[in-house]
Amino acid sequence: MFKVNAKTFNPEILYVFDVATIGPSSGSNHHHDFLELSIIVEGESLYTISNQDYYLEKETVLLFNPGISHYEHSLTDMNNIQLHIGFRNVTLDYLPKNFFPVDSPIIHLKKKNTEFFAICRKIILERTANEPGIDLMIKSLVTQLIVLLLRDECALTTTTTQAILSVEEQKKQQTVKDVIHYLESNYTDDIALNDLAHIFFTSPTNLSRIFKEETGDSPINYLIKIRLEQAKLLLDTEMDIPIKEISKLIGYNDALYFSKLFKKHYGQSPSAFIKNKNK
Repeated sequence: MFKVNAKTFNPEILYVFDVATIGPSSGSNHHHDFLELSIIVEGESLYTISNQDYYLEKETVLLFNPGISHYEHSLTDMNNIQLHIGFRNVTLDYLPKNFFPVDSPIIHLKKKNTEFFAICRKIILERTANEPGIDLMIKSLVTQLIVLLLRDECALTTTTTQAILSVEEQKKQQTVKDVIHYLESNYTDDIALNDLAHIFFTSPTNLSRIFKEETGDSPINYLIKIRLEQAKLLLDTEMDIPIKEISKLIGYNDALYFSKLFKKHYGQSPSAFIKNKNK
């Protein structure tokens, strides 16, 4: 099994949706700059992947690394139910970020097939029910799917050795993982870039550079996102916690500043979020 660091494993789920298709239909050729799972839960479909055509049946998993072109099409009388999941911020030890070592995007699970597709159906039911905490539940279920892919002997391959990072790149990767773990464990503290650089025995400039290379963001912006995600979880609970108190709980003494950050990130103020949640 490919290893992940449980302390820093925190996939960002970009979208999850299920769709029932009755042919004829055709999509457009495209690719992503993130990872995508397209899962044929029921039925049959045609896929064109990197200009090659494939006929695929139920319980087929498609795992697209960034940059892999693909599109789906169905003939008359073809029908299927598919689950599509876009995600990023996943790193397997010694491999580039957002990369899974697969010989082919088409995966037929063996050892974990039954368990995997039971979770897929659970995700579809969860989306239909749309109960409070749906985002957190779906993230948990998607995380389970990723782990099952790592565990199944037929999913990933060890032959993609050219993708293994150099020792220097592995050290950078580990430093960023350690910084993320520190931020997630201490986000309520007053943390500055200079403090982080001192803790991890490097310069602020170097830390910012390698962190952005790995995450696409600065350490402080990453910290802000952690705090706002925690605030969103607190706002989404049934507990009536005052916004001022939530602000303090995530590390901001200035509730007005917190509200501005929240609105900039989520497109609505904390009070508007609460109001919309209760509709």
